[in-house]
Amino acid sequence: MASQSSLFTSDFKPAPYWWDHAQPEPQTDAALPHEADVVIIGSGYTGLHAAIQTAREGLSTLVLDAESAGFGCSTRNGGQISTSVKPDFAALSSRFGEKHATDILKEGQASLDYIENFVREEQINCGFEKVGRFHGAHTARLFDTLSRACKAENPAFKNDAYMVSKADQHTELATDIYHGGVVFPHHASIDPGQYHKGLLRIAREAGACVISHCRVAQLQRTGNAFQLETSRGPVRAGRVILATNGYTGPLTPWHQRRVIPIGSYIIATEEIAPEQMDRLMPKNRILSDTRKLVYYYRPSPDRKRILFGGRVSLSETDPRKSGPKLHAELLRLLPQLKGTRISHSWNGFVAFSFDTLMHKGQDNGLYYAMGYCGSGVGMASYLGMRMGRQAAGRKDGKTAFDTVPFQTRPLYKGNPWFLAPSVLAYRLRDRLGV
Repeated sequence: MASQSSLFTSDFKPAPYWWDHAQPEPQTDAALPHEADVVIIGSGYTGLHAAIQTAREGLSTLVLDAESAGFGCSTRNGGQISTSVKPDFAALSSRFGEKHATDILKEGQASLDYIENFVREEQINCGFEKVGRFHGAHTARLFDTLSRACKAENPAFKNDAYMVSKADQHTELATDIYHGGVVFPHHASIDPGQYHKGLLRIAREAGACVISHCRVAQLQRTGNAFQLETSRGPVRAGRVILATNGYTGPLTPWHQRRVIPIGSYIIATEEIAPEQMDRLMPKNRILSDTRKLVYYYRPSPDRKRILFGGRVSLSETDPRKSGPKLHAELLRLLPQLKGTRISHSWNGFVAFSFDTLMHKGQDNGLYYAMGYCGSGVGMASYLGMRMGRQAAGRKDGKTAFDTVPFQTRPLYKGNPWFLAPSVLAYRLRDRLGV
């Protein structure tokens, strides 16, 4: 067995692959305004889409981030875009009734449509492409489950999904591990770093002020407004938008108790010969599977590397330690890659909710959207936009998520102490195929 050190290239980087072409901005000396109509905490997809809307509505808009702009999962994700909503129509109907279930699923479709239209209309060069998703069944029983779901009617949208048998799955992915799978032809991929860079440019062109390395330490109501104490001084705000998702902390304890921060880990391989890439991933799909501890992977936008992500540890760990574990799983799926090394290994925090739904709402001028459950590229963009419009007083800012109760659990205060036993349970379920 190869030593861990030999698995890394000589120029290995414990940082996102996307940063090679879209480096985080350094700290600037921009003056901190004393007040703004809207202060947005968080400069990822959610915050910037909200800022674009409020700034274009003529509101003075200030975006603050404790780190570099986009330092969180907005530049650390895998760049996969789907219709985002995890529970299916049957599950949602049993919880909310058929009408509300339909409305929620329509928001998922709207998120996919929105990001495609936004990228095109704003002319963001970020490699957006409708490549489709191949979702592999890791057991024969789950292939049958996927097949039944594929045939079921969905009142919210037509996804045009179709099944691929195990005998034919090499047309999608050169592995024998899966028992076939389903293709969602409208799902898409993007370069997260370039996408965020484009959003940052558009927000500033709209008039928003974005200041990084400015941590908000306190947030208090003062009558009909808010007072924020930051590492660079105080700011008064008419409205506040919370756009922190997986990085939500003690600044807002109510929200912290309702999202579960989970580290997701990704590697990028060194460059692969074009002919080998064409054999391994002939259709440029984004890829995932039916495991509870799901793997998600894809070719890089230039088709020179494979990006492979998932959860491989019981607790949060160093990307140098998670990298070899992800590499081993990649070789299990694609043993043809034996000898291929790791060029990048990194992680970011996504936010799950207790009901596996994203949430959006507001409390007397404090707006929030979070809990994207690993589907943040499309949904963070879409809900950020809707939230920005709502904060600007527009009637088209509300969504079907606004009336979904945002659950927590007794004794939970933001530290997911239950994560390790949950991962162990999911591993067992994955082995058993249930």
